Amino acid sequence: MAPSLPNNPSLERFRRDARQLQRAVRGNDPEALALVSRHHPAGAPADPATFALTAAQHVVARAVGFSSWPRLQAYLRTAVQLRRDPTVTVGDDPLARFLSLACLTYSQGDGPARWAAADEILRANPELPGRSLHAAAAVGDVAAVRRHLENDQRGAAEQGGPFGWTALFHLAASRVPQRDPVATARLLLDAGADPNAGYLWLGLPTPFTVLTLCFGEGEAGPGRQPRHPVGDELAAELLHRGADPNDAQTLYNRMFSRDDDHLRILLPAGLGRGDGGPWHRRLGEALESPVDMVQRQVDWARDHGFTERLDLLASYGFTTGRPVTSPSPWRADPSEPPIAGAGTPAGVRALAAAGGDLDADVGGRTMLHHAAWIGDVELVEALLDCGANPNVRDAEHGATPLGWAEHGHAEATAAILRVRNRT
Repeated sequence: MAPSLPNNPSLERFRRDARQLQRAVRGNDPEALALVSRHHPAGAPADPATFALTAAQHVVARAVGFSSWPRLQAYLRTAVQLRRDPTVTVGDDPLARFLSLACLTYSQGDGPARWAAADEILRANPELPGRSLHAAAAVGDVAAVRRHLENDQRGAAEQGGPFGWTALFHLAASRVPQRDPVATARLLLDAGADPNAGYLWLGLPTPFTVLTLCFGEGEAGPGRQPRHPVGDELAAELLHRGADPNDAQTLYNRMFSRDDDHLRILLPAGLGRGDGGPWHRRLGEALESPVDMVQRQVDWARDHGFTERLDLLASYGFTTGRPVTSPSPWRADPSEPPIAGAGTPAGVRALAAAGGDLDADVGGRTMLHHAAWIGDVELVEALLDCGANPNVRDAEHGATPLGWAEHGHAEATAAILRVRNRT
């Protein structure tokens, strides 16, 4: 099980939690006793007045997904070194602002407006790639990168910019126009750049790596957090140079849509096998094992009706998962409406033919909202053709699927919904 931690976790915070838990247990607080009963091997203490701080620390660690207090401590000490916060506000320095705005940060501000602003800064300050290796990498300028490396070969391994990223990471994260990103990446790798470079976003235990930024996407949708334009080619080069394919953040970011291009690259390279590489050695049990990472993908695909993904995973030997219960062969979670397990055009048509509700609420929105957000043209068309309501509103924002598509910069699905809304 992957740990569940707050943003920017600190050892002092968990020490405080343990002391508070100890006091609550000694005071016979029912919720505290129930927490101890769930997470301590010995259960709730027979005499709460004797409940030790070490026992409270063990419970606190187990409650957030670690096997022991020392394991939680070890992770937090490691996270201090690897933590980065790309959500911070950057000052007025043109170089720092350019690097901040040019790259995906996985914050709420990601999107075309940021990249356009970065492009304006670059036009006003064309000397930036000559001043900074990281800026040269961000624009994929092979000649500028070569000049920087000739002056300092060690620069390929150095961290810099407003977020403390390597040049290779800036190259993968950048979404402004680049001259020759693949050749630039090869030059950096030849100079000693780490193909496994990355960081812990706000100290959380799933690393964002160079591979992660090549493959892109995530909760904000592909319009706001798109794939790198030549991300597949970059990823193949990174894997050839030693990047570990067991990239948990990539698997999470790309699991929401039915596209499997990332898996077709990662599975032949060893996804789901091996020891997890350098990140697993750094983070230990805080990071899921390769087998567990892929198991999560099997379960997700089964729950959402991604039959092609299940077939692909099965072709590499990944077939086990939670038991599939009838009457729905693809839904392992019977608490969700059937539409939640019909994540493909064929699944939608089959459900509609059986009289299923295409507009059922799934986590506060409908399948049409989701399909519009992720830009899945075929899924949107199947839903609309089968009678899904294009004017339905989500529970949180009161927005229609068209509103979701426009907010997510999913222009292809927005165009379809505009036409349907006029007819």
